[in-house]
Amino acid sequence: MKTIDISAEHSYQILFVNQLENSLKDFVGDKEACVLTPESFVSRIGYLPKEWRVIALPDGESQKNGEVYLSVLNQLAQTGISRSAVLIGIGGGATTDLVGFLAATYMRGISWIAVPTSLAGMVDAAIGGKTGINLPSGKNLAGSFHSPLAVLINEEFLSTLPDRDVNAGMAEVIKCGFISDPKILELCESNPLTNRSELIWRAANVKAEVVSKDFKESSLREILNYGHTLGHAIEKHCGYQLRHGEAISIGLVFAAHLSKEKLGLDSAIVEQHSKLLQRFNLPIRYRKDAWDELYRLMQLDKKKTNVGLRFIGLKGVGSVSRIDAVEEDLLKNIYLKVIGE
Repeated sequence: MKTIDISAEHSYQILFVNQLENSLKDFVGDKEACVLTPESFVSRIGYLPKEWRVIALPDGESQKNGEVYLSVLNQLAQTGISRSAVLIGIGGGATTDLVGFLAATYMRGISWIAVPTSLAGMVDAAIGGKTGINLPSGKNLAGSFHSPLAVLINEEFLSTLPDRDVNAGMAEVIKCGFISDPKILELCESNPLTNRSELIWRAANVKAEVVSKDFKESSLREILNYGHTLGHAIEKHCGYQLRHGEAISIGLVFAAHLSKEKLGLDSAIVEQHSKLLQRFNLPIRYRKDAWDELYRLMQLDKKKTNVGLRFIGLKGVGSVSRIDAVEEDLLKNIYLKVIGE
């Protein structure tokens, strides 16, 4: 079994498992367990112990809001889930974000296990202890840092996903290649299907190394937000009709062109962004008439400082730098020239 160690508020592991049921039983032991999973997934977890409670969640990003969060908190309380219980989140990134936040806040904090079923969840969302929900004003504006007991990855889940969802997850994989591991880019350019297991392991390892050094995003962890400043704004603007990875794909292209202007990123690397993302049928353009609203939404970005917006940029592959206080005219010009359609 392949494992990746993470040192954060407490040490835990990412485990690549073949027998999910047995691994979950090992971690839960004789404790009470409650499984939280999207409604569409409930029929697929019948193999789990019958005494484990199951709470069905809405599908997709629609579960990450205050109404669902409070409703599930009440269900946990009404069914008598104790402080010693373990919550198990089985689903995509939205599910592990929500379940982690529930675990962080129910009875002031209980244990939880993340079981990501999407590619984006396996390489990004479920790793690192960031949990939270969306507010009407923007994405991930309420949340906390609360590490799981473990992250259990079973790649067989990916075989059940539509191509669109798997491709969307590749945006986060490609991001990890540009910010830290150039071997990822090589594997994506050669034969990504054959190399998928290695791609997942490498991308997960990139995130694990970063969050082990900077759990609460005081400095280094910001590099994981490459492409996310505009990407999150696009997600909110389109009402989450785009997958997270699809919005991040557009954000990566924007960040690469901004990096060229402000950090001197080589044009060939900028072009490599578009070519790789398009190989997985990911979008790299968005509505030209959306700029004013996107700029307003970016003002809610958590990296913003007292001097203005902060973007994460590249000087080269594996060389990341902050870009602070960028004038709006430059941002708008890049957007209209490169992204707008």
